[in-house]
Amino acid sequence: MKDIPVAIKTLKAGATEKTRLDFLSEASIMGQFNNENVIFLEGVVTKHHPIMIITEYMENGSLDTYLRTNEGKKCLDTLQLTRMLRGIASGMRYLSEMKYVHRDLAARNILVNKDLVCKVADFGLSREFDEGESYTTKGGKIPIRWTAIEAIDYRKFTSASDVWSFGVLCWEVVSFGERPFWNWSNQDVIKTIKNAYRLPPPMGCSDVLYQLMLACWNDNYLQRPKFCDIVQQLTQFIQAPNVLIPLAKQKFVFVNHPDEPNLAQLTSVTDWLHKLQLDRLLHLFLNLGYTNLSQICHFNLSDLKEYLGNHVTIDEQNHLMDSLTHLRSQLVLISSNSLITSEGYLV
Repeated sequence: MKDIPVAIKTLKAGATEKTRLDFLSEASIMGQFNNENVIFLEGVVTKHHPIMIITEYMENGSLDTYLRTNEGKKCLDTLQLTRMLRGIASGMRYLSEMKYVHRDLAARNILVNKDLVCKVADFGLSREFDEGESYTTKGGKIPIRWTAIEAIDYRKFTSASDVWSFGVLCWEVVSFGERPFWNWSNQDVIKTIKNAYRLPPPMGCSDVLYQLMLACWNDNYLQRPKFCDIVQQLTQFIQAPNVLIPLAKQKFVFVNHPDEPNLAQLTSVTDWLHKLQLDRLLHLFLNLGYTNLSQICHFNLSDLKEYLGNHVTIDEQNHLMDSLTHLRSQLVLISSNSLITSEGYLV
């Protein structure tokens, strides 16, 4: 008999009965799938402790960690990232056809093998559609940063809400594992997406990939592309890779606010620092290559400390941070021809 490498997921000792049933439910769901882009269940051990789920072994681990570790390597150019996205979309198309919603589609729940084939994994939140092709939960965890508006509001999950999550996953892939919405709180994320804010294109993002992300984030779930459409579109990009060359253009402006009547004029770091009466810091930002507020609007206090060091006082750090937080809440993203206005898990 040939030995094959496997991965083992165990149920922790002392787990509750509900946790045990959820663990076995995940195994039961996985056992129904047979697709090259969905993790394969090798077996389940229930007669011995600990209870184990045994799956195929994926040499490169989770996608988010793999991307962060290998950012900048030639093997992960835009074309290869697009191939990986197509594989994930293909796996999700299969799950959709099997009448399942994943509900937790994110880079951390995608596994990568030695050939860079991506497979959808972690079915702890997955559920089968009811007759209305949706699954409604009465409680439990929701991964806010990856979750569609209607799923947050009504806890109603469909293949279309998985498509929204896929758009966020695309953003993760192109940004090489950056955390969606950075250090924002869950409440800030909910507030901003309800006010039509969408994640900006990551640095070096292909325009066609960003347009796909925006389509996945359509407020109207009926107007989002289906996974079969996404697979077809990504396949076309791979077959004609020149379409991946033009980069997404982004420009940020800021809307007026009662407390800051001149906010709309602020687009550059120079103007911003001048307004804050901190012109002396301009050379520090310019030396780092930061000239536009779009480049620094997501900075947190740790970023400011890292980049500015001992050049600013604690009061000045707080002043800068307060201003950035306020500016973020008033953000308007203009990308290509689209005008989009802005002003973990939630249990």
